[in-house]
Amino acid sequence: MYLDLFQLSELPFRLSPDPSFLYLSKQHARAKAYMESTIWFTDGFVVISGEIGAGKTTLIETFLHELQKDVVVAQINQTQLTPTGFLQSVLVQFGFSPFQMKKAECIATLNEFLIEQHAAGRRVMLIIDEAQNLSSRVLEEVRMLSGIETTKEKVLRIILAGQPELNQKLNSPELMQLAQRVRLRFHLTPLSDVETGAYIDHRLEVAGSHGRHIFDTDAYPLIYRYTGGVPRLINSLCDTAMLAAFNAGTDSVSMAHVEEAAREMQWKEQSVESNRPHTRALSKAAAAAAAAAAATPAQSPAQSPAQSPVQSPALPEPEPNVTLARIFVAHEGETFLEQELKPGRLVIGRTIENDIQIDSAFISRHHCQITTRADTCMIEDLNSTNGIYVQSKRVRKYNLNDGDVVQIGQHEIMYMDERVPRRADATGEHRQPTPDERPIDQAAADERPMDQSAEDDESE
Repeated sequence: MYLDLFQLSELPFRLSPDPSFLYLSKQHARAKAYMESTIWFTDGFVVISGEIGAGKTTLIETFLHELQKDVVVAQINQTQLTPTGFLQSVLVQFGFSPFQMKKAECIATLNEFLIEQHAAGRRVMLIIDEAQNLSSRVLEEVRMLSGIETTKEKVLRIILAGQPELNQKLNSPELMQLAQRVRLRFHLTPLSDVETGAYIDHRLEVAGSHGRHIFDTDAYPLIYRYTGGVPRLINSLCDTAMLAAFNAGTDSVSMAHVEEAAREMQWKEQSVESNRPHTRALSKAAAAAAAAAAATPAQSPAQSPAQSPVQSPALPEPEPNVTLARIFVAHEGETFLEQELKPGRLVIGRTIENDIQIDSAFISRHHCQITTRADTCMIEDLNSTNGIYVQSKRVRKYNLNDGDVVQIGQHEIMYMDERVPRRADATGEHRQPTPDERPIDQAAADERPMDQSAEDDESE
């Protein structure tokens, strides 16, 4: 092979999910942090999705490699299973021989095992890769397992990883109960052009390049155009390009070698869209326009005074990538960020692994989350130090309405709903939180003052 020519100690672009080669892009770091959150939270249930070759399996292997010894893991990779076959597979991972057991016996054995492990102080985790292949009946068994609990907490942490079809399944009406159990969701997109270059250099460094530039600078953009930033495709193209250079007797990989490799694999350049998150800085004019739109109520049908503003007619389940609403984040009256809201969850907090990072001492590590569904959009406090406020009242959960402004720390989040005409009463005033949204009275809120430093919330 080409190891001697390139002075490498091991093959840099193998397709096996080797944790030592994991390149932690910003989004891979966030997905890994979401996996790790299953250990922190007693109700840990995380879904990681991504295109084929996005790096999900490598993330799982890295996560497993770093787990503490008190965590008991069942890892399922074969997902073309019947409900009974699935339960038997889980039991096999936990050390049982269940092949003569019927479904009821499997369930009873699993329940007993989970309770015993919890009583012994051990945490139990179920990780399912290629989860998009699970049938609705098997996913219902996953939901039932996620509900096993003691009087105080859940006893099974769950991670589902799969291709984008997994999200489509979870968004279907028949799996609504399962989707409601999911605490965090994250979708891995391909690497950007800059990240693609860094990914290649990282793998070469792990393989022993010691900082030597094996690929010519002008080869990186071409690799990105052929692979679209998908890690598995990058590995295949780079490995074949290095073989082409080896056959030519040169220890550097040029554009010509990349082109030769692409021809051998019969690849064509892809039309690559931006892989950056759907966020962008707003100009002052755009921010002013958004604020003006929110301040002007749109025409809407007459509403009965008895009708609750938080009620709305049932809407069909939207496509996963449809923008249903958007938020604008502002500080000291200056809007600096716009974020589209699509079906799923979006977490806001101080650290980098959040979907929206607000670097402020008044924001907790995981401060709040916004859950977007077909007919509602809810913001929920994640036990933050300084809480979330609507109309100067602290709330734990709140159904957002068009034009609402939510105070978190020293920042404001303005919500704009794009599904239905804006809802406002005759005076144009926004409503007060309803009893169902559980406002905390101000005396209770004052127990944790707004100027308390986020350093005090490290135990969250």
